[in-house]
Amino acid sequence: MVRTWCGLALEALGKARESIDAINVYPVADGDTGTNLYFTVESAAQAVEAVFAAHAEPAAVPAGPGTAVPALPDALRAMTHGALIGARGNSGTILSQMLRGLAEVLAVPREATGETAGEVAAEPGGRAGGERLRRALRQAGEAAYRAVAHPVEGTMLTVAAAAAEAAERAGGGAAEVVRAAYEGARAALEETPGQLEVLGRAGVVDAGGYGLVTVLGALMEAVTGESPRPKGRRGRSGRAPGPPAGQPPAAAPAGSDIPYAGAGEDGGPAPAETTLPETPRGGAGAGAEPAVCDGAGPAFEVMYLLEAGDEAVETLRERLDPLGDSLVVVGGDGLWNVHVHVDDAGAAVEAGIEAGRPYRIRVTHFGSDAHRAQQPPRAQRAVVMVVPGDGLAELCRESGATVVTVRPGEPPAAGELVEALRRAHAREVVLLPNDTALRHTAAAAAEQARVEGIRVAVIPTRSPVQGIAALAVHGPDRRFDEDVVAMTSAAGATRHAELVVAEHRSWTMAGVCQAGDVLGLIDGDVAVIGQDLAVTAEAVLERMLAAGGEMVTLVLGAEAPDALADHLEDRVRRGHLAVDTVVHRGGQPSVPLIIGVE
Repeated sequence: MVRTWCGLALEALGKARESIDAINVYPVADGDTGTNLYFTVESAAQAVEAVFAAHAEPAAVPAGPGTAVPALPDALRAMTHGALIGARGNSGTILSQMLRGLAEVLAVPREATGETAGEVAAEPGGRAGGERLRRALRQAGEAAYRAVAHPVEGTMLTVAAAAAEAAERAGGGAAEVVRAAYEGARAALEETPGQLEVLGRAGVVDAGGYGLVTVLGALMEAVTGESPRPKGRRGRSGRAPGPPAGQPPAAAPAGSDIPYAGAGEDGGPAPAETTLPETPRGGAGAGAEPAVCDGAGPAFEVMYLLEAGDEAVETLRERLDPLGDSLVVVGGDGLWNVHVHVDDAGAAVEAGIEAGRPYRIRVTHFGSDAHRAQQPPRAQRAVVMVVPGDGLAELCRESGATVVTVRPGEPPAAGELVEALRRAHAREVVLLPNDTALRHTAAAAAEQARVEGIRVAVIPTRSPVQGIAALAVHGPDRRFDEDVVAMTSAAGATRHAELVVAEHRSWTMAGVCQAGDVLGLIDGDVAVIGQDLAVTAEAVLERMLAAGGEMVTLVLGAEAPDALADHLEDRVRRGHLAVDTVVHRGGQPSVPLIIGVE
């Protein structure tokens, strides 16, 4: 059910993203709330899929392929961790904390609650499942309020609280509870223009609240099988909220089931029980445009992941609070996601350094139109690469590429790749994912960038050495198509191998391996099993060169000794006189050696 919920929520946010972006006026009118929520849920869904994939891998010998699925706590932990590390913006950060609060209740072992097997939340009709969902929704709302330094009503916090209150009043099992929570959230969303002045002036509901209602609608569908249906609802006044006098009406987003402040035939508010008309792509009404930042308020949004203890985080909150606004700190168990709007971005980052170890630091300039007008013109072409180590990242930057550095177990979400495509600041971009697992992620990022007017070509590189080969022949003066063909050809002509250490006993293409064995993978398949890194690497290299080659590229991992490269260079020099060797200290943490043969 967790897996289904994540998938449905991602699909629903994908459809509603542009509509939510178009009504984003609080806390900053930067038109990205829907996109931020989408990328946050995308990261959560990817983490859940990863834990399912891990359980489906071949089990220990001789059991053969595993058939087990992860336990509920494992799926929930994956979801919350994925949302935490992938949270984007104010709304995404709050949503990640709500998911954590929900999981803290749902992940409690059944034995600890006294429930029987037939009463758990996985059985939608069970009353014990309903009680557990009530507690979980209450915990989610409370966690969201605790995460925000200065909670404001009329936002997604209000919508979350209303969902929890409606769930408390509902009787029956999980199905009845989640229906009530969804309807309560929708009703609360309608009231937000009357609770927050900026929403009333714009004649729209809260964008973050709209996103939360979308996520709750997906939860209802996962539990009950019922899809949320378009239907207008009455506010407390009995009519849908409308904009103040003299303000233009805002239309409902395409396909939305959420009532917006819209105009009826007589110029007043639309009848409350009428489904408002669909609008053109982009979510804005005729002649309207999504809101843009007007330059008021702090200039920068600062976000980073932080490894720190609870006490250090409390001190960090006290330091960041006076620097700006929209302060949200979420997480726990030593890992936190920090979000704040400030004028002094450096001070916000320095505070994180004093508290612990910040990484994945993102600083976004909200920018006014005047600031954007001062930006330099876009370059004609750029290359974006995904690499696994700091050494490789520096090498690729020196060669002119825009780099996304990844850490073990934390693959980049499409949102990070979109940011890199924007950061490249070019009309045409070649994207090199350098990992088979990132194929779909790269395609999604490219599609988003194309919507924004960037011409993107994704070359399906499967290893960093293929990316290095492609970057080496990159010719920005060539026509775009010719450049892509040349880079694709260079990548395709590069065979790749990795040396890794087996974590457990299992079957492989080369036979049975034991925990601690050195595995040599050629083009993704285990080809050699050994006990010594240097000996195994030499065997792998000889197999690769048996098919021919002109250049060998050796990328050493963080723990690999320099003597390994010296040994392999000498072996190539003695056995293959016409082959050149290039060595890079890549710094990748989990792969001692990557080999490329061109």
